[in-house]
Amino acid sequence: MHPATLALEDGSVFEGRSFGAPTERSGEVVFNTALTGYQEVFTDPSYSGQIVVLTNPQIGNYGTSRDDNEASRPYIEGLAVREFSHIASNWRSDEEANSFLGQSGIPVISDLDTRALVRHLRTRGVMRGVLSSTEPDAQKLVEKARGIPAMTGLDLASRVSTHRRYEWTKSVEPCSPSDLTGRAREVRHHVVAYDYGIKLNILRRLVHSGCRVTVVPALTSAEDVLALKPDGIFLSNGPGDPEPLQPQVANIRKLIGKKPIFGICLGHQLLGLACGGKTYKLKFGHRGANHPVRNEVTKRVEITSHNHGFAVDPDSLNLNDIAITHVNLNDQTLEGFQHRSHPVFCVQYHPEAAPGPHDSHYLFDDFVQLMNGAATS
Repeated sequence: MHPATLALEDGSVFEGRSFGAPTERSGEVVFNTALTGYQEVFTDPSYSGQIVVLTNPQIGNYGTSRDDNEASRPYIEGLAVREFSHIASNWRSDEEANSFLGQSGIPVISDLDTRALVRHLRTRGVMRGVLSSTEPDAQKLVEKARGIPAMTGLDLASRVSTHRRYEWTKSVEPCSPSDLTGRAREVRHHVVAYDYGIKLNILRRLVHSGCRVTVVPALTSAEDVLALKPDGIFLSNGPGDPEPLQPQVANIRKLIGKKPIFGICLGHQLLGLACGGKTYKLKFGHRGANHPVRNEVTKRVEITSHNHGFAVDPDSLNLNDIAITHVNLNDQTLEGFQHRSHPVFCVQYHPEAAPGPHDSHYLFDDFVQLMNGAATS
């Protein structure tokens, strides 16, 4: 095994062993606290531009399966772990994690103290870094880290979005007899989904809820979306800073009041901007599958999956127009809101994921109910 180095912009250097692709990649260094689901992390387009540190000490031990991909390829810039397994023990696995990442040009650094690294990022905040197995000079890597673009002000959603419109028809498939997802409902509604970096399981969940889904590029105009005659509009997750996405925000603003709208993650942030709010960058973000969120309407607590580095400032929203619906119990950040006058709602977390495991699936039913109401009004 060859050595690998992870260098941060503040001069911190972490050394380990190289797996994956023998190359050099850079990005914002972030951490995720989920115990499982590493393949979903690898292939989530929201991680574009980021090197991901996983806190679970062993990664790769159940391999990868093409059915678990959230996109057509991995989107992370690099991976940092305590122990990277080159053995896959899982009847569903069709490829080892090492070759899965290596074939996509993703470098991996293993055998480093991820606890120390995560504590450092929690204290100092996430920062730019370079992961390399080709450059032995750590100081050169530190200088490179200081020269890469910061995440603030970066439009990555347009970069990862689809370039063409397409239809999606695949539904959720139960993974085991204990999976309570049930059968897909009869198709009753047409949903146009903006792709800012959309995860495939969101599309599956929409179909499972009884929707025919048309996916459109991030910069599709509001007029072109309405010309497709949708019953509802979905705003997807995605990477980067929401503030630079002014064309997307302008399109969303034109669509409010025209059709029911449901937003997730970046879609939630863009809706916040479209409703006159502001966003800000979190110190180290929310990334994991164990975040408690309280539904302010039902007072029930949901265990939720997160992946975001920015948040909507609740103080910037006009509460005469907006009702706060969800709050993070770890730090009281805004996790969801709805419009008081229009059929528009959104959440910051990922209800298509299953850490609860089914705590948040009701949100897709809420979207269907809004479309039912719009159809009869």
